[in-house]
Amino acid sequence: MLRQSDIKNKFPFLRESGHVVSLVGAGGKTTVMYGLARAYAQGDRKVIVTTTTHIQRPCDFPVAEDIHTLKLLLRTHPIVVAGKDAGNNKLKMPDGFELFAYQKLAGLILIEADGAKRLPCKAPELWEPVILPGCDIVLGVMGLDALGKPLGEVCFRKERVMEILHVDECHCMEEADLAAILSGESGTKKDVGGREYYVVLNKCDDARRMEQAERIRALLADKGILQAVYTSYIVNDFAD
Repeated sequence: MLRQSDIKNKFPFLRESGHVVSLVGAGGKTTVMYGLARAYAQGDRKVIVTTTTHIQRPCDFPVAEDIHTLKLLLRTHPIVVAGKDAGNNKLKMPDGFELFAYQKLAGLILIEADGAKRLPCKAPELWEPVILPGCDIVLGVMGLDALGKPLGEVCFRKERVMEILHVDECHCMEEADLAAILSGESGTKKDVGGREYYVVLNKCDDARRMEQAERIRALLADKGILQAVYTSYIVNDFAD
């Protein structure tokens, strides 16, 4: 498994500046997002984290409700979350958010662009995800702990997943199912368009999960998706 110092090898955009990255899907988007933020921020580079829907208020990073506060916090903190209180310990995008103005303040912007109610798998509804026009990279996240479990128990928007896979909610999720959702224009790849697309297979916590991840990566490669990384939910490692 690769440690934090090697994440940039798997996500080359972390070596660059000016990218706006949206995270979609399920199974640990927030964990992955903050892992990317920490990796990018090494060397005192600045990262802004925000959401186009809702995100849990973080414990480890300061929150700015407006761009003035954001500017002040970025002077002393490499990672700042831009968000306005939405109740229930959640944040939403600040009022008057203008992506271009925020891009002037940090080298990387990470955006959580949909929700999944903490389930490992999902397919988007008609109004999801909310990807801003200025976004140039999309990460589709899926939790491997969905494998072998009934669709109805592990999938958010289960009706949409059932439509994509042509199965009922009692169907146990298989590797080919995850690959189909991750690669589908009605699934995790919805609204990606011409943007660069990465798949992140999360919660790859043991040897069996690694083998499953490798088989899913092969299925994705057959569908033309070559940028697939698997990650560990427990230690937040990023692997080949």
